Amino acid sequence: MSPSRDSHQTAAPAPGGDTTRERILTAAMEEFARHGIAGARVDRIAKLARTSKERVYAYFRGKDALYAAVAAREHVVIAEATQLDPSDLPGYAGRLFDYFVARPDHHRLITWGRLELPGTTAAADDHAQVLIARKIDLLRQVQQAGQLDRAWDPADVLALVNQIAMTWAAQPELSEAAATHAVDPAIAARRAAVVTAVERLFPRAH
Repeated sequence: MSPSRDSHQTAAPAPGGDTTRERILTAAMEEFARHGIAGARVDRIAKLARTSKERVYAYFRGKDALYAAVAAREHVVIAEATQLDPSDLPGYAGRLFDYFVARPDHHRLITWGRLELPGTTAAADDHAQVLIARKIDLLRQVQQAGQLDRAWDPADVLALVNQIAMTWAAQPELSEAAATHAVDPAIAARRAAVVTAVERLFPRAH
C-alpha cells in the first residue's frame, strides 16, 4: 500500500546531491501546479521524472511531504528572484509582478497549498515563516532608520505590498478582461499600476 497523504515528514536527502531527487521535485512542481495536491498522481510524477513510484516514496513519504519539499524550494527561488529591498518597496512589487506573470504555474502551486493544506505544520510552511520573519525584520530596520513611516506595522506593510503585487496573478479572469477592456491593455500598464499603487502607499526612501 502506498504511503498516505497524512504524513508531512520527508526522507533524509542523499548526500552529495541526487539528480533523481531533483527530477522528482521538478516533475512534482509541474504536477502539483496543474492538478493541486489531491488531484496529483505519484505515478505521473514518477513517469515524468523517469523513475518509479517506489523511488519517489524512498525520498518522500507521501504527497504532502513531496508538496512541502517542492513548495519550500519554490519559496527560496521566489525570495532570491525578487529580493526585498525595504527601502524600495515599489521596485520589490515590480519584481514580484514580473516573477508571477512569467510563471503563473508557480503562483498556482503556492495557491493549491493554501487551499488544500490550511493550518498545517508542513516543512514548506515553516520555511515560508522564516523568510517572512526576515522580511518583516528588514522593514522594521528601515522604519527605525527613518526611511519608512513608523505608523505602519511592518507585517501590514509586507502583506499589502505582496497583495498588490500579486493582484493580477491571483485574478486571471481580470487579466483576461483587462486585455480587452482596459484603456491600455498592455502587461506593462498593469505593472505600472502595481508599482504606482505601492509607491503612493510606501514611497521609496531618499
